[in-house]
Amino acid sequence: MTELPDIRGLKAIPAGDMPNRAPAPVETWHPEHAGPIDIVIDMDGNWFHDGSAIRRTGLVALFASILRREPDGSYVLVTPVEKRTIQVADVPFTAVDIVVEGTAAEQIVTLTTNTGDKVIVGKNHPMRFAEGAAARGVALPYVTVRGGLEARTARAVFPDLVEAGCVENHNGECWFGVWSSGCFWPMMQADEAGV
Repeated sequence: MTELPDIRGLKAIPAGDMPNRAPAPVETWHPEHAGPIDIVIDMDGNWFHDGSAIRRTGLVALFASILRREPDGSYVLVTPVEKRTIQVADVPFTAVDIVVEGTAAEQIVTLTTNTGDKVIVGKNHPMRFAEGAAARGVALPYVTVRGGLEARTARAVFPDLVEAGCVENHNGECWFGVWSSGCFWPMMQADEAGV
């Protein structure tokens, strides 16, 4: 069995000192699979290695920039020379901040993830409401960040997203949902929402 690398000794640039960096072009890299690595992303988007929290935000940002979702639904960290499978409890990112500009169909919703990605909800970054692993019977909002990687909206952000919602006729039925970038994202039927 291949011994897994130990990442504890790696040095990281403090988050405040890091330049804004685009994610690596992981979709163009096709190295051999080198097996799993003991990295876990929990329900709240926290990263762990070997059971210990990775507290260096720069290191988490670096790993997030080389994260890819495979066609089979698994998650891997990819470099030009190898890829390693990691475990993700629900989705890899959490939307921790929201900015809402405009109203109704002219509204723009921008979400910021726990790794610093800013995402404008729209056709390129669609939103969905689903009962994911963290839902506990409630339809939670998820937004595509990039390449099939999603962020789930944090509980603290959810009330602001609901406040940005309205009732619209969607496919012949009344739905409560959220407008962003000219698209309406239905959350629940209006009678279920009590409106």
